[in-house]
Amino acid sequence: MPVPSPLITRSPDRLSGAAVFAGTRVPIQTLIDYLEGGDPLDTFLDDFPSVSREHAVAVLHLATAA
Repeated sequence: MPVPSPLITRSPDRLSGAAVFAGTRVPIQTLIDYLEGGDPLDTFLDDFPSVSREHAVAVLHLATAA
């Protein structure tokens, strides 16, 4: 599955403007919460199949570069 560009979108009309994985309604914060809670990336991906592994990894790389 190709990684969208941009990786992250935000709209005041969706989820109160929370940053989401582009093309989904899955907040980026949800991934962070999973990882901070000790869950592996695979658990997040199983729970949110609309997010590809490549997309999640790209967002994590973007976050670490920031």
